[in-house]
Amino acid sequence: MATRFSRTTLVSALIVATALALVALGLTAITNAGATASGAAPAPAAAADPPAAASRVMQGHVMADAKPVPFGDDPDGDGYIPANPPVTGVEPSQEIPPHRYFHEFQANCSVTHTAPDDPIVYPGRAGASHDHTFMGNDTTNASSTTASLSAGGTACLARGDLSAYWMPTLYNGDQEIRPIGPQTIYYKAGVTDYRTVRPFPKGLRFVVGSPTQTPEQFRNHPGMVEGYECGESYHNYAFPAACPTSPDTQLNLRMQAPSCWDGKYLDTPDHQSHMAYPVVMGANQDVCPASHPVALPMIEFKMAWPVNGDMSQVRLASGAGHSFHYDFFNAWDDATLKAMVDHCVVGGLQCNARGYDEANPDRGAVLDENYELP
Repeated sequence: MATRFSRTTLVSALIVATALALVALGLTAITNAGATASGAAPAPAAAADPPAAASRVMQGHVMADAKPVPFGDDPDGDGYIPANPPVTGVEPSQEIPPHRYFHEFQANCSVTHTAPDDPIVYPGRAGASHDHTFMGNDTTNASSTTASLSAGGTACLARGDLSAYWMPTLYNGDQEIRPIGPQTIYYKAGVTDYRTVRPFPKGLRFVVGSPTQTPEQFRNHPGMVEGYECGESYHNYAFPAACPTSPDTQLNLRMQAPSCWDGKYLDTPDHQSHMAYPVVMGANQDVCPASHPVALPMIEFKMAWPVNGDMSQVRLASGAGHSFHYDFFNAWDDATLKAMVDHCVVGGLQCNARGYDEANPDRGAVLDENYELP
C-alpha cells in the first residue's frame, strides 16, 4: 500500500530541504574564501572565449607603466604625433612593375652604447626600460627627439643616416654581448610595386614585435624571416642549446618591419598601429592595405652576436629569445634618404651603403667615397 503524506508533512520536508541547500552554499563560499586566503586557487571558472585573431596591423607594445606623457615631440602627451603635412589621396598600387630581383640598399650601422632607455616607449624617463643596445645615432637616450637626433652624430657609414636603431641587449650569463662592427640593416621594397615606395617622413618611429609576445606570436610574426641561426641550424624560435665553436660562428637573427603607413601619424600610443604589413593579393603580389596606403621602405634587421658554444645562459634584457623586438626612429637627412630610395629601391638595384650596385656599375653610386651626398 502506498505511503500517504499529509500537507503538513510535505511543507516541513520542503523547509528542511531548503535549509540544507542554504547551508551547503554557505559552506562552499567559506571553503572558497579560505582557499583564496591561504593562497590556494578556488575552483576555476569556465574558460573564456579565445581572443580574436590578431590583424596584420601592428599589435601594440603595451606595458602597464608605459603610458604616454607630455614630452618632446608629443607635447600634449596623448601618444599621437601628427604628420605635418599628412599624406593623403594615395591609393595602394596593385600594378605589376617590370621585374627586378632586387630593390634595396644597406644601412651599415655600428653599436654606439647600451642603456636602460627607450625614447619611444618611455620618452623622457631615463632608466625606465630594460637595457637596450643602440646603433646609428650616437646621442640616443631617453630624452631623444627628432631635433636632438638631427643634431647628433652617427655610427652608420652613410653620414646622412642620423636615425636611431635599438634592440634589447643580449647577455651570456651576466656578460653583455654586443654585435661587432657595422650591422646590416636593409631598406627594401615590401610591396610588389617597388616603384611606389617613398622615403620615411622625418620623425617617424615605431616598434617591431613586443617584449611581451608569446613564443607562438614570435614564431608567427609577419616580419619573421628564419628565426635564430647559428652554423647550419636555422628556424630556431628560442635560443639554440648550443652553436658550433668555430671562430666565425655567430648567433644571427633577421626580422622585417612593416612598410605600410597610414599617412597620418608619426607615432601612436601603442607605437605600432600607424604601421601595417602588406597584404597578399594573388601570386607574389604584396599590396598596402587601404587603411595604410602609403608604401615606405621595409627595414630588415640582420643582427649578428659574437656568441657560440654552450648557449644555455644566453638571454635578452627583455627575457627569453621570443621577447626580441626592435625600435626605429627616423632622422635621416631628407635629401640623402630620398636619393638612396629613388636610386636603389625605386630603381630596382641591390645597393651597398653608398648606393652602389656592383652588378650594375654603369648606374653609378648615390654617395661619394666619404659616404656623403655630393
